[in-house]
Amino acid sequence: MKFKKLVCVDNIKLQASALKELKKYTEEMDVYNDYPKTNEEIVQRIKDADAVLVSWHTTLDENIIAQFPNLKYIGMACSLYDDASANVAVNFARKKGITVTGIFDYGDPGVAEFIVSKLIDLLHGFGDNQWKEEPEELTGKKIGIIGLGTTGQLLAKCLLPFGADLFYFSRTRKSEWEERGVDYLPLEVLLKRSEIISFHLPKYTVLLKEAEFKTFGSGKILINTSLGLPFEENGFKQWIHQQGNFAIFDGDGKSGLSKEVENFQNVILANKSAGWTRETEKRLSQKVLQNLKDFLKK
Repeated sequence: MKFKKLVCVDNIKLQASALKELKKYTEEMDVYNDYPKTNEEIVQRIKDADAVLVSWHTTLDENIIAQFPNLKYIGMACSLYDDASANVAVNFARKKGITVTGIFDYGDPGVAEFIVSKLIDLLHGFGDNQWKEEPEELTGKKIGIIGLGTTGQLLAKCLLPFGADLFYFSRTRKSEWEERGVDYLPLEVLLKRSEIISFHLPKYTVLLKEAEFKTFGSGKILINTSLGLPFEENGFKQWIHQQGNFAIFDGDGKSGLSKEVENFQNVILANKSAGWTRETEKRLSQKVLQNLKDFLKK
């Protein structure tokens, strides 16, 4: 079985070998290497396609999907946790008989490496900032991981050998990690007890507001590598001005920050996505292709 027409709506970052293999599964294929600026441009690109591949940068909402009666398959070249955090109207599409697939566990190692490296830089003062008056180690640091999915678990695995004291908050308990010494705490307790917190949450998940930042307090470090902001910026702005507070963001985590906040001296920013590496691209390509092939086998 083949698709009649497959469209890569935007820059889905598949390897050249994967794009070449895609041609085996469709009679016609259009590939775009940029990001559409308007809904009209998205509609024009898709046209009469029966299959679409899309990155997290482009939104396919209900109004867009409703315009394509021939569409059978939407392959998300990004994570799919639930309808609320997806850039595709997943539930609406499935009600119309369109299969929607996403991928998981493809960019996590780079994120964990980024967090550990930036923490070490800040604790020791290897970069432009130093957390305390004297350099400190990760040993014994009280670190709270908010969201213990694949990335949060990998971060915990990296930090345990350093002798860090680890806590976590998650929608579901992870007994296997509690047995390894990562203690579950309610969010308020975790914020009080942790010196450092790291967010690993689906997009559009907001957990910290002004009251939570007050609970977190001063002399702390906040790390965000989630897509978008898992907190309200006004509360963050009040918190970041307190004595001894620092925040670390990668390129994805800083999306949503105002320019004013980006210029704060104790806000440490990376322009790149921590999770994007050559290995990430390979894993993404393999998983997107496998999802598509599995659909065609049905």
